[in-house]
Amino acid sequence: MNPPALLAPELVVLRDVPLRIDPDEVRVFEGYKRAWGGPPADLEARLPTMLTEVAAVSRPRVVYRAVAVGGAGPDALMLAGGARLRIPGIGRHWGPIEAVAVAVATVGAEPEALVAARERAGDPAGARLADSAASAAVECLAEWTNDYLCQLGVAAGLRVTNRISPGLAGWALAEQARLFGLCPAAEIGVALAVDGAMVPAKSISFLVGVGRAARVDHYFVQCRRCWAPACPARRMGALASVHREGGLAC
Repeated sequence: MNPPALLAPELVVLRDVPLRIDPDEVRVFEGYKRAWGGPPADLEARLPTMLTEVAAVSRPRVVYRAVAVGGAGPDALMLAGGARLRIPGIGRHWGPIEAVAVAVATVGAEPEALVAARERAGDPAGARLADSAASAAVECLAEWTNDYLCQLGVAAGLRVTNRISPGLAGWALAEQARLFGLCPAAEIGVALAVDGAMVPAKSISFLVGVGRAARVDHYFVQCRRCWAPACPARRMGALASVHREGGLAC
């Protein structure tokens, strides 16, 4: 089946996405970085098994929808249909865009059950590691989705920006509800609580900009880890492979 056009207005759902969790991302969620010497040996020894367990129970899926941009200011986007998003510095960060893709990604509630089982078993370190692996899993899924949308853009002669999410980089978490109004996340089993948190917890909502002259990497050099060598916006070879045949990696 041919992939959908990036700017098609229909809601798009991607289910059963193969998932590979980046162990370095787990280490970051655990509070360790290679420059600091990495995690202790006992934790590192448990990491491969935990990655396998979390990946086995995860149910990765994504929903997204393209919405035309009717106008933009230094700190706001006015979307077709009347929605207005207040995002500090968005005009400078993204440059001229013609549309946005609103997306929600989740690995489901199953990893949370794994965390709870570890806690009940009296294994707090294992529970924490499972939680970090689940957080890394949904981050990898969101990064893959960013890359996937970018490739749809390449096919259409469009650029796709880095993703941004409510609650980060000055964008108010209160605007989470507006994203859910634009992209019905119930299609993949994700709901929004009254406090702005998502259920299941291992879910991410985000926005990318789309345009012929959009900036593709305003805060992270997305092109340096992209898996598409034919992309005309590519600056250099990827630092590491991020796409596996039949799999996904961030």
